Amino acid sequence: MCFQNLFPFHKLGTKSMTSLSRKTLFYIFTILISFTGLAEAQVQLGIDVLQSENFAALQGKRVGLVTNQTGVNSAGKKTRLILAHAPGVKLVSLFSPEHGPDGTELAGKYVASRKDKSTGLLVHSLYGPTRKPTPKMLEGIDVLVYDMQDIGSRSYTYISTMVKCMEAAGEKGIDFMVLDRPNPLGGVRLEGPPIESQWISFVGQLPVPYVHGMTAGELARMANGVGWVQPRCKLSVIPMRGWQRQMTWVDTGLHWVPTSPNIPRATSPLYYVATGIVGELAGLEIGCGGPEPFEIISTKWLNAGNFTAYMKSQNMPGVSFTEYSRAGFQGSRIHIEPHADANLCALGIYILAGINRNGSVFERSHGDKLQMFYKCYGSQSIRGQIESGMPVSRIVAGWAPGLAKFASARKSYLLY
Repeated sequence: MCFQNLFPFHKLGTKSMTSLSRKTLFYIFTILISFTGLAEAQVQLGIDVLQSENFAALQGKRVGLVTNQTGVNSAGKKTRLILAHAPGVKLVSLFSPEHGPDGTELAGKYVASRKDKSTGLLVHSLYGPTRKPTPKMLEGIDVLVYDMQDIGSRSYTYISTMVKCMEAAGEKGIDFMVLDRPNPLGGVRLEGPPIESQWISFVGQLPVPYVHGMTAGELARMANGVGWVQPRCKLSVIPMRGWQRQMTWVDTGLHWVPTSPNIPRATSPLYYVATGIVGELAGLEIGCGGPEPFEIISTKWLNAGNFTAYMKSQNMPGVSFTEYSRAGFQGSRIHIEPHADANLCALGIYILAGINRNGSVFERSHGDKLQMFYKCYGSQSIRGQIESGMPVSRIVAGWAPGLAKFASARKSYLLY
């Protein structure tokens, strides 16, 4: 990119230059620093590694690419454009998940297939009439490549899309490749409940803890290895270079591309873990659609002071609370440090218990709303536990055996 075109100072007179506000100069400086930061990324993404190896793994192959706006290399260039111009590679079609190829569609909204403006290729929607590529969509493809940024929580649908694509590739007998990316929550954090088989759905496609601590490539290896994908596919993963398990996104040096409208910042996945599940219940405001998605928890029947005092009393390391009140809603604004030691899934249950002290939070939700909550949590048992007054510490302790079993089972599939 030419900075002269981005900031055409040569078109400004001396008077105009001197009248530039400090705010404007600060904005320009910030943009310049952000571009510099891209070049200093510590981590090479899967697409970077593929590029550095002259696309050897895709030579002579016709490629279908599952991607969206998050599919970029460490310099911010779109993977779809990189593969479209890669020597010896023929990019023939694109596939997009929930939120569409540009990440602008709202959660749960139908996404139509469309022509991609940057490549001229057809983008097959996998969040429209089908969530799994059809045999017809895969005609003329040798390998289906997946390159999208996940956020590390079981209920985020990009991994579900990957699993459905793996199934389709296995049925069609074509290769499946994952260009790996960091887990923004890191690879150490393991938290939350397991998912019972009856609650497996597109918002909980794999039987993993709510926070699984794995990259997309690692999850693909595990899903294929243990048989969660049937039939198994011919899988390959292009690993990252430089990523370590203790890294959260802020440690990678990479620029964050919003994964969807309500995940605008690199820290947003932390808040999604804390409030995303409880936010499925009726009458709860968690900030989605505003400037602080998932960073607020409020209702019309809470007292901000009392609720905030209750949340502060839980003494969760790396998490703080301030009173929140707006348009009749009261509760707390949450702040989570990038390396907070607090169990963020447990934070969600403390929130649920705190709200429930003012009357059953579940009785206000019915039908699809309540069912979606159970699908995200992975069990219906949480209602009885909360309404009976079971201590949150006991609920959280109940997750431990499943987490230990999973930690052991995943070891052979880890790449970093």
